[in-house]
Amino acid sequence: MMQNELLTQNLAAVGEEIGAELGAKMVKDFQDQNPIETKAYFIGRNIIEQILNQPGCVGIRFYNALNEAGQKTLVYVGIDSNENIISEYKVINDQGQLETVNAIVADRSKQWDTETSTTWSWFQ
Repeated sequence: MMQNELLTQNLAAVGEEIGAELGAKMVKDFQDQNPIETKAYFIGRNIIEQILNQPGCVGIRFYNALNEAGQKTLVYVGIDSNENIISEYKVINDQGQLETVNAIVADRSKQWDTETSTTWSWFQ
């Protein structure tokens, strides 16, 4: 997709279903070329819904990162319709006053590795 098309695209509509066959091929191609990389990450529904429920959030951006132990992980944040990170937003507190709260910056995804997991894999 050309850069100008991406800039005018509805960001909430980015992404599409690609099917199991193409998905498996893409994952296998990456894993074949990067055999020591983390195979996958698992992120629970609750934190994803919390991020998406922030006012103005149209999607989630995932960043490669290193955790406190120096292990590869993902940090994920909500993105607004201008492709900006949502860093704070307004809420009405219990006293009925408008206040600013920090937006969610999340981690603690679960790494999944075929060598250490007995979980089902696309590639058995």
